[in-house]
Amino acid sequence: MRPMLAVFFAISLSLTSSLVAMPAMAQDGAPISVNVNMARILRINAAAATVIVGNPGIADVTIQDPQTLILTGKSFGQTNLIVLDSAGNPIADTLVEVAQLQAGVVTVYQGQARTSLACAPTCQSVVMMGDDVQFTNNVITSSQLVQQLAD
Repeated sequence: MRPMLAVFFAISLSLTSSLVAMPAMAQDGAPISVNVNMARILRINAAAATVIVGNPGIADVTIQDPQTLILTGKSFGQTNLIVLDSAGNPIADTLVEVAQLQAGVVTVYQGQARTSLACAPTCQSVVMMGDDVQFTNNVITSSQLVQQLAD
């Protein structure tokens, strides 16, 4: 059991002096990666009071508890994440990369109109950056209708 524990801690590298992404770790100075529409848990060594995201259109971060942050990818791109303690001192300042998951996604072009389908195992409409606006609005409206019926 100890060798397995040692391997786990060896994989758990610190991103900055106090910011660590769980469960997959990046090396010092490496950006934190998350996929669009996915969340990831970040563990920090000091208590966070404030989180700042450079571009909230790309990612969102919430404080779950003082040492646990939830990072959510909203749109593909890069931004930065700053974490401050209760005195306003920086705990961490790191780059966040949000990538669009491409596995199982099929892109359909009809003239200049682009639409996206997630095909794992069956194809269903999904909203992706760059898709036709009318298609995107229809998918969102359909999704909201289904949610209303579930409530």
